[in-house]
Amino acid sequence: MIRSALVIFIISLVIACGNNSYYQGKSTGLGKTISENQIQAWNIDISPTGAGLPPGSGTAKSGEKLYQQKCASCHGDKGQGGPANRLVGGGGLNTNTPIKTVGSFWPYSTTIFDYVRRAMPHQAPQSLSNTQVYEATAYILYMNQIITKDEVIDAHSLPLVRMPNRSGFISAEN
Repeated sequence: MIRSALVIFIISLVIACGNNSYYQGKSTGLGKTISENQIQAWNIDISPTGAGLPPGSGTAKSGEKLYQQKCASCHGDKGQGGPANRLVGGGGLNTNTPIKTVGSFWPYSTTIFDYVRRAMPHQAPQSLSNTQVYEATAYILYMNQIITKDEVIDAHSLPLVRMPNRSGFISAEN
């Protein structure tokens, strides 16, 4: 008896959940419709190959002042961390307590650009110009001793930067 009631209940529940005609064409009153232009404004992803990188360029030398103004309060004046994650150092990852930073863990330099452009500074994401993002990216790479202070980072050179942990991941191509 209980088993039959349970089966009937489950079947009724499946039928009720499957019948969503009530919601078709009706607004819940939450959110708003967005335009294609609004969607495109967030379509700013950058691939590991550099596809999607915009025009602009920067060096660590030009990025140092920007970093101190916009990034140091959270990430430390030398990328050592603070309220936000550490960006520099980390050493080897083959220990029992690896420290994962941009310099020790991230496999692609383009990911730095993508993340900074999309999410930084935390209180004002997408507020930096493309040139400022290149400058910040260059400074982070410089602090990790991956590029020199005067090396120009742009859409052509950034994907060529070889990150220390580049081979630390299994490629989807293999």
